[in-house]
Amino acid sequence: MDVKELVKAARLRTLPLSVSGIIVGSFVAASEGFFNASICVLALLTTIGFQIISNFANDYGDGVKGTDNNERVGPQRAIQSGKITPKQLLKVIKISIVITFLMAILLIYTAFGKEDFLNLAIFILLGIASIAAAIKYTMGKKAYGYSGFGDVFVFLFFGLLSVCGSYYLFTKQLNFTIFLPAFSVGFLSIGVLNLNNMRDRASDIKSNKNTLVVKIGIEFSKYYHYYLLISSFLFALLYVMIHYTNIYQFIFVLAYIPIAKHFMVVYANKSPKLLDPELKRLAISTFVFSLLFGVGLIL
Repeated sequence: MDVKELVKAARLRTLPLSVSGIIVGSFVAASEGFFNASICVLALLTTIGFQIISNFANDYGDGVKGTDNNERVGPQRAIQSGKITPKQLLKVIKISIVITFLMAILLIYTAFGKEDFLNLAIFILLGIASIAAAIKYTMGKKAYGYSGFGDVFVFLFFGLLSVCGSYYLFTKQLNFTIFLPAFSVGFLSIGVLNLNNMRDRASDIKSNKNTLVVKIGIEFSKYYHYYLLISSFLFALLYVMIHYTNIYQFIFVLAYIPIAKHFMVVYANKSPKLLDPELKRLAISTFVFSLLFGVGLIL
């Protein structure tokens, strides 16, 4: 097995985006007087595990279905390159699932102990659901990524579960306003997926991968993208206004400077394949947003 190709299949550049929700949830909890370093580290590692499983599964699913082919824009994938066989990658996926599930169990036990059976059970089920969602995006006959539901699952897992779930691990409670930054992270994460799908629209059509972009077309996908970016800003702004204590809480606005530039690039774009560099810009901007938003709450 080509280890170098396997590392590429893990798509390390996606990891900052995957932990953005955990960062926000942890900072919000810390700003309210709740924090546990062990829970934070384990939550970050578990989320990274989920993302790597998803990346491997995406490579496997698109590889065996023939979606990753020579007409696809973007970096060559592991199975597509021929350096890793589907059987080898499937074995790696299974090993990754075991390691990540054990990490999730340790996280849940650290957060709730053995006495809080209800929360233990709920979060174990959420962990299983997260693994299932990571796998079923492109793997199997009923992969939801091929039916246009990828955006919904990204919102649920990268936004709501990531932010609200991590916040709950610290505080053992939920309030209405925690959903506001969860929406922000969720919408920005959908934005990254939407960009990816706009870039790959032509090859996805040929491969019968019916993403939302394939269903609604490029022009409507652009408008959808604008709404995602603007809404993410407004929900973060609303949270800060509700919990306002000092001017430093608005420092997150700095993250929207590159996002505004990205907005204009998408607006002016005429060739979807040229959107590839924007994936990195928006993903990193989301990560920077999570850090600035969180730091602003505790300054």
